[in-house]
Amino acid sequence: MALDSLIATARQQGASDLHLEAGVSPALRIRGSLRTTGEPIPAQTLLGFARELIGDAHWPQFLERRSADLSKTIQGVRCRINIFQTSRGIGFAIRLLASFQATLEKLNLHPDLKKLVAHPHGLILVSGPTGSGKSSTLAALIQEINLTESRHIVTLESPIEYTFRPRRAYIRQREVGRDTPSFEQGLLDALREDPDVLMVGEMREPETMRLTLNASETGHLVMATVHSSTCAEALQRVAAAFPAEIQAGVCAQLADCLLAVISQRLHFRPDLNIRVPECEVLVATHAVKNFIRNRDFFKIISALETGADHGMWSFQRYRTWLDSRKNWHIPDENSEAPDSESSDALPSADPLPPMPAAPKAGKKAEPPPPSAPKPAGRIEIEPIEGGFEDILKKLE
Repeated sequence: MALDSLIATARQQGASDLHLEAGVSPALRIRGSLRTTGEPIPAQTLLGFARELIGDAHWPQFLERRSADLSKTIQGVRCRINIFQTSRGIGFAIRLLASFQATLEKLNLHPDLKKLVAHPHGLILVSGPTGSGKSSTLAALIQEINLTESRHIVTLESPIEYTFRPRRAYIRQREVGRDTPSFEQGLLDALREDPDVLMVGEMREPETMRLTLNASETGHLVMATVHSSTCAEALQRVAAAFPAEIQAGVCAQLADCLLAVISQRLHFRPDLNIRVPECEVLVATHAVKNFIRNRDFFKIISALETGADHGMWSFQRYRTWLDSRKNWHIPDENSEAPDSESSDALPSADPLPPMPAAPKAGKKAEPPPPSAPKPAGRIEIEPIEGGFEDILKKLE
């Protein structure tokens, strides 16, 4: 059993995610539902997969942190891979990214989104829950600039999901942990690298948010993602990440630099047999900026509902547009392949020493307590006896 064949099976069945766990059958997420397939995978096999993907140079860091994030093209599919230790050994969570070049047309997004990246500076937030296609939408916006304008684009990602081949734009992609130790350091570096466009893969920490807001105020077009379900919630989440005594200043800064917020979720359409993004789009009009300055985030909802003339879209209006749409892009094997990355081997053949691991050392997994009898109908899978260290010894 090889990881390549598992990825190929997942792609063939139209899965968005593949989950692997020692002693458990592989699980595929297809159209939002989880399904198991095949035979259970031994712990030693998964450990071999992990060591091959991570490489000898970065293996000591994995043993210390007990987790690793990376991206790789396997069987022609760009994959975002999280490898981690569990009570049974090694586990994998693999996200299968689009097997075609992400553009607004091919993602079935509204063409009006092209207008957002025409601005020379400001902040565009893309929000949504995990697995809603935020990274794909960001990639489509970057690709729109790449195909139409001569700008210098710097991306900071963890890990790099979509790779870009420079067309009209000059593109530099940096991976947190491999090319820069953190988003904060990467943003500080980027401001000295003469960028026109900055893409920040994740805004989680207040310091990352502060530097992102600063960058958007200093003449750069900045795009970033936030985990939230609506546009108003995305803005409120950014403000709430800071201490109460400086939130007024942060909201003023956010109002000054904001261009738009895109909130999206995926909806399966049985007639097309694909999942398409449903979007809520908030454009930063004068009224919206005033609501943000005064921290009246609840008023943004009504502004969005009545803002169609300003290019705003509520989920309901966007769904109506989707229902009336006639031309759809249906991915198939004839679709244009995504840009390839010639540096896939960088993590294992890096001319520089590996990035230092996080200061917080990983702890040994505690052996689970003996399992008590469970009610009928519930499947219990016992941890493999001996734990992670014994598996390592057997492999060596």
